[in-house]
Amino acid sequence: MTVIGYARVSANQDLTIQETALRAARCEVTIVGMEACSGSHHWARMLEKIGHEVRIMPPAYVKPYVKRNKNDGRGAEGVCEAMGRPTMRFVPVKSLDQQAVQVMHRTRRLLVRQRTSQPMRFVRR
Repeated sequence: MTVIGYARVSANQDLTIQETALRAARCEVTIVGMEACSGSHHWARMLEKIGHEVRIMPPAYVKPYVKRNKNDGRGAEGVCEAMGRPTMRFVPVKSLDQQAVQVMHRTRRLLVRQRTSQPMRFVRR
């Protein structure tokens, strides 16, 4: 779903990754709102290179604005609604180096948790 301005939908169609990138390159420079996910920082860096201003919101902040069952279209409507709120807080866009450090920290945390976890104990009857 492509939205221009607040709550004005310009196209309601599913796009491939390449089509999305082309449409973003052809679009006039604007503010782009996204829900934070694994790929949102990559897309944000790409859109910032084109000249767009990107704002990423945590999913917990977007969820109250999504109506009923979440799908791509309703999620996009929820992001649009959340973008219009004056008190909305945004996540800063992470650089590639910051994401690499985050991966190392998460991997280390997982390894420590696996190593220090208690083995399953079987109860004999």
